[in-house]
Amino acid sequence: EEALYRVAYEMMEDMKNDGVIYIETRFSPLFHTKRGLGYDQIVEAVLRGLKDGSRKFGVQFGLIICAMRNMDPSKSLEMAELAVRYREQGVVGFDLAGDEIGYPPKEHLNAFYYIQRHNFYITIHAGEAFGKESIWQALQYCGTHRIGHGIHLKDDIITEGDEIIEMGYLAQYVRDRRIPLEMCLSSNLHTGSVPDLRYHPFPIFYRHGFRVTLNTDNRLMSDTTLSKEFYLASKHYGLDLEDIEKITINSMKSAFVHFPQRLELIYNKIKPGFARFRKGLEMGRAKQEKLRGKKQ
Repeated sequence: EEALYRVAYEMMEDMKNDGVIYIETRFSPLFHTKRGLGYDQIVEAVLRGLKDGSRKFGVQFGLIICAMRNMDPSKSLEMAELAVRYREQGVVGFDLAGDEIGYPPKEHLNAFYYIQRHNFYITIHAGEAFGKESIWQALQYCGTHRIGHGIHLKDDIITEGDEIIEMGYLAQYVRDRRIPLEMCLSSNLHTGSVPDLRYHPFPIFYRHGFRVTLNTDNRLMSDTTLSKEFYLASKHYGLDLEDIEKITINSMKSAFVHFPQRLELIYNKIKPGFARFRKGLEMGRAKQEKLRGKKQ
């Protein structure tokens, strides 16, 4: 319990240092039972760490409980029940993660039906290591509200250079219904989902109106931060400050917290924060111009 608490607490400190104001972090209690801890003990230890870290560092949070594709579907139902049980204590959603190949999401329908009956939130890892069929199942069988990764949605799109020539019905559905795509550049590169960031579909999705967000996936394994992910997107795809603000707002619009909290963070934190940053840049440029004038 102490280790779970500490990791959760210290992660909130890391978020503060990275300039994050709201985080949705996820983990699977299924991996933390070897020393006799029950699922409730595990979740409560993590929530204590997150709550104490939130109070100390001023970062808001939501916790997502993960089930695993390659485990028995009965375990997924247990995780769904666990997520709903702690929805008033800081759990905001339910996820299905793990190996896509050979483990389709529709095998875990009882878990998803349970979540749906309780009007709770779903995100599913889909289209990371398997094709667009995984995304379709996540949406149409499981009722997911967000797609984790979703890079194989590109299989439903014909492009020529940076332009979309033809878009299939699945891609149209994802774009038109504003279904968020949780994109993870470093992770996709490290897992071999894309051979090079030049071939990542992020810029196509973003430039053509899909609701994309930038995420770290596994910060430790990919040795990354949210700042690094935005830097990579800026370096490889030419994102400017306006783009970064838009994607940040996309993320907040897509969060699994209540609508008033999303509005409060967008209009009282995100937009003012970017405005201050722009003002600082302008002041810096003006100072540089003034110094150049004096030298002349």
